[in-house]
Amino acid sequence: MLAGKNILLGVSGGIAAYKMANVASMLVKQHADVHVVMTKNAAKFITPETFEVLTRNKVYLDTFDERPDDPVHVPHISLGTGADLILIAPATADIIGKIANGIADDMLSTVVLPARCPILICPSMNVYMLENPIVQDNIEKLKRFGYEIIEPAEGYLACGYEGKGKLPEESYLVERVLLRAACKKDLAGKRVVVSAGPTEEPLDPIRVITNHSSGKMGYALARAAALRGAQVTLVSGPTSIKAPYGVKVEHIHTAEEMYQQVTQAAETADIVVMAAAVADYTPAEVADQKIKKSDGDMAIPLKRTKDILLSLGQNKRKGQFICGFSMETEKLLENSSAKLAKKNADMICANSLTQEGAGYQVDTNILTLITRDGQEQLPLLSKLDASHRIFDKILSMID
Repeated sequence: MLAGKNILLGVSGGIAAYKMANVASMLVKQHADVHVVMTKNAAKFITPETFEVLTRNKVYLDTFDERPDDPVHVPHISLGTGADLILIAPATADIIGKIANGIADDMLSTVVLPARCPILICPSMNVYMLENPIVQDNIEKLKRFGYEIIEPAEGYLACGYEGKGKLPEESYLVERVLLRAACKKDLAGKRVVVSAGPTEEPLDPIRVITNHSSGKMGYALARAAALRGAQVTLVSGPTSIKAPYGVKVEHIHTAEEMYQQVTQAAETADIVVMAAAVADYTPAEVADQKIKKSDGDMAIPLKRTKDILLSLGQNKRKGQFICGFSMETEKLLENSSAKLAKKNADMICANSLTQEGAGYQVDTNILTLITRDGQEQLPLLSKLDASHRIFDKILSMID
């Protein structure tokens, strides 16, 4: 996802500096060209050689550590101007103060000044240091100047205190980098609504009727849209998936709640993608108390739920794009094509439970994108890659 991107990591002298080795490794695995600049205090917590092995690039600590083989490119200038994104973590009170006040007395603070790329700064220090009004004023100053502040986490700190000041998990830091640098922002300015996961239709206070949907496809769609710059609202049924960063999540349980949240969000949406597995039927009555078992069989009267995709198609605004999903066990293309016309959708993503690697609970999918102009069969893809293909198709139709 970061192929061709130049990511500069700035590591200052906090105990959490050791965590940045994993961040560097994760970014390299995303095919980024990772360069590291450290303060001399950071080198007391983790060696520069560690980062050099992981990134296969020279690590810089000294402003005057120039390259005799390449005198034209001055590192304290070229490292900053050549970066697509800079992440400074952990950011101590010292480096925050220097950057906020234009002080350039070491390699890291100097590299930042000529940079013209997005700069992410994650403060990490003792909670009382973080709360110091001078530090807070410096952080606010950085925000005013356009620096993006990654809020530190709360918990047990290395100094023995409890509170805010921990460096967030490495995967979270990488996700923030991906959000800013990974994709072309071709959905910037677009409002995207995605539904995901199953619904739960209650029988009584204990039991529900539901389905096998994991929500993975919908969450991948929401993440892909956010990576591409969209303002994303994810309406999610019950899942165990962590919400993608940068996505507004509305949690629901029932089909009726899904209907209310999706139709409300769709009023201002440019693109709506209905990937949720919404119940077609719900119990006609919900018992106030647990239904006790008896010796005989039991019949449960059901009533039809509202058809969300049909409602979206009937109320579609000019220029709005409606995409639905179709899960079938037989006559996949025939039934999905009929759904496209009946629901007045612009595209149906059809997938079958009978194909290996497709459907619920797995991380891959095999989709056929059905529009009024034809069908496009996608190969077996990760659900994130499939999501990008879906948005590629949508953009080709609305541009």
